[in-house]
Amino acid sequence: MKFIKDISDSLDQDGVFIAQLMCLKSMLNQNDLGNICHEHLEFYTFKSLKSINIFIEQVYKKMKKGGRLFYIGSGTPGRLGIVDASECPPTFGVSNNVIIGIIAGGDNAIRNSIEGAEDNIEQGWQDLKNYNISSLDSVLGVTSSGRTPYVVGALEKCKKNNIYTGLLTSNNDTIAEKYAVSIIRTLLGPEVVTGSTRMKSGTAQKLILNMISTSLMIKMGRVKGNKMVDMQLSNSKLIKRGERFLQDELGIDSDDASKLLERSNSVRDAIKSYKKKES
Repeated sequence: MKFIKDISDSLDQDGVFIAQLMCLKSMLNQNDLGNICHEHLEFYTFKSLKSINIFIEQVYKKMKKGGRLFYIGSGTPGRLGIVDASECPPTFGVSNNVIIGIIAGGDNAIRNSIEGAEDNIEQGWQDLKNYNISSLDSVLGVTSSGRTPYVVGALEKCKKNNIYTGLLTSNNDTIAEKYAVSIIRTLLGPEVVTGSTRMKSGTAQKLILNMISTSLMIKMGRVKGNKMVDMQLSNSKLIKRGERFLQDELGIDSDDASKLLERSNSVRDAIKSYKKKES
């Protein structure tokens, strides 16, 4: 198949192919591969995956001591950082100050494009200072080009203040690299629409931010097996999910699981309470 051959030709010798496409299975079944666009496909080398792992390990060491992780970017990278950070409290039951997303232009830029904000080389550091950032924290600059002034300025000041820094970029030999200890590079080639980095580059960034936050939360003990035992039980869907977790973990029926969860603050607390009572 041409699709498979193109993947094989595109990958580095030690490359890994990752597809993020919800309808991929049905498209394969229908042999409808012509509709799979470049923005649905991302290519990573083992080198980039190793860089991600190194970054996670360094952040984890600081997070164990109470440190925080900041994502900082402009435009699409900034929004993706905010999306990833905002999903950690409901998913893992952590406070909203553990992983924090910052975007050039402030919260208004989440919905409304404020393109000029990325040119302010001083503002990124000022935005970080608003959170009383310290050497206990870590900062990941997310910039497809690797030269966004807002991000470059923030990383430069972080380096001067002994704050651990990482860079997530889709370019080689970038200005921002001078100020980053760990560099995560996704070299994806030109975008289908030239310069529209919300496509391939943005998709890669979303995947990698997910890898980072999920790995950190697992290492911090915020899951049991593959279950979100610390998730916030904030709606009926999540309550039902919690009840199913309890049924699987404890071998109890749905009624007992429901009653047990009602008396607990989380699935984790419910499991502890049940096992303590049984012992």
